[in-house]
Amino acid sequence: MRHLKAGRALGVKPAHRRAMMRNMVTSVLEHGQIRTTLSRAKEVRIPLERMITLGKKGDLAARRQALRFVKSKEAMANLFGDLAERYKERPGGYSRILKLGPRRGDGAELALVMLVGSENDPFADEKQPRRRRPAKQPKQVIEQVAEEVRSEDAPKAKVDAGSSKAATRAPAEGSEEAAPCKRHAPAAQRAKMAEYRPWFSERRRPPRD
Repeated sequence: MRHLKAGRALGVKPAHRRAMMRNMVTSVLEHGQIRTTLSRAKEVRIPLERMITLGKKGDLAARRQALRFVKSKEAMANLFGDLAERYKERPGGYSRILKLGPRRGDGAELALVMLVGSENDPFADEKQPRRRRPAKQPKQVIEQVAEEVRSEDAPKAKVDAGSSKAATRAPAEGSEEAAPCKRHAPAAQRAKMAEYRPWFSERRRPPRD
């Protein structure tokens, strides 16, 4: 079981993997894009976006945390300068992955990791449509609709109340509307029930030997 083993091993030792991630993140921050395999591209996005988030903070603690991972002065200057200003209003998703197809030789899937809005980004000029949030209805409109619903339900409630009164009216003696209960049934109905009672008992109970 792979408990507490998140991420891809990438076929190398942990120390080799950490050094590789540092070098790839530094290269992206310096040049704006790198070309690598698809699996490595998916893994490098995690520390890359974490570093850009630290760059947006811009304080001394964020710089010290970034220096533990990024080992280039040029990358640090871009991170806390141009990139922090570019992504100031962006909540996340600072990088983009473009698939390039299989590599000649071993057939590994290649991909291009680039920063969103950089010089080499082919989609930098395209504006993404903003999600339209449903407009909140003012309280006056809600109260007006509620009042209309109440006014429509009012006559129905009166009709239902009249029908309930008619239903609760006591039926006449010997009429068809008489209740089927034994205690409130008329004498003729009780006699008919007593007449069919032996037939029901014979049908329900098995014959005894």
